[in-house]
Amino acid sequence: MVKTEIQPLKIDEFGLRILRELQTDGRISVLDLAKRVSLSPTPCARRLAQLIEAGIVEGFGARVSPKAVGLSVEVMVEVKLERHANAIPEDFRRRVLEREEVVACFAMTGDTDYLLHVMVPDIDSLNRFLMAVLLKIEGVRDVRTSLVLEAVKRQQTVPTGHLR
Repeated sequence: MVKTEIQPLKIDEFGLRILRELQTDGRISVLDLAKRVSLSPTPCARRLAQLIEAGIVEGFGARVSPKAVGLSVEVMVEVKLERHANAIPEDFRRRVLEREEVVACFAMTGDTDYLLHVMVPDIDSLNRFLMAVLLKIEGVRDVRTSLVLEAVKRQQTVPTGHLR
């Protein structure tokens, strides 16, 4: 049996317009979306379905203000593991995925193994998370925290200019 390579969906100018509009307003109706991208509703709906099916549009959701829901402390946490053998990295990843206060986790190159973006209500909550959770995970060697003073840019859209 010959495996065929899956080709990524080619995104034309209409597809790019659809992506830009959806990232601005994910609740837009197909009718309004079609008007904004200069397509009739049926082809617009078909293109949107293709973008979803191809995994380019992963979902729709609301952007929530952290401060408005009481999450006034944001921290970037650098984590170094003791070693990358056995099940240590997999266990670390599993444990981080279970934690609601970890809103993003990135595997890194360089001196840091993982960079976590953590949101908590206050410093006491941060201390509990660090001492009772993060530092208790087997294989965690070192943790460094940096308090976020201000989110100068919090972009939740994906750049699409390179697709032209």
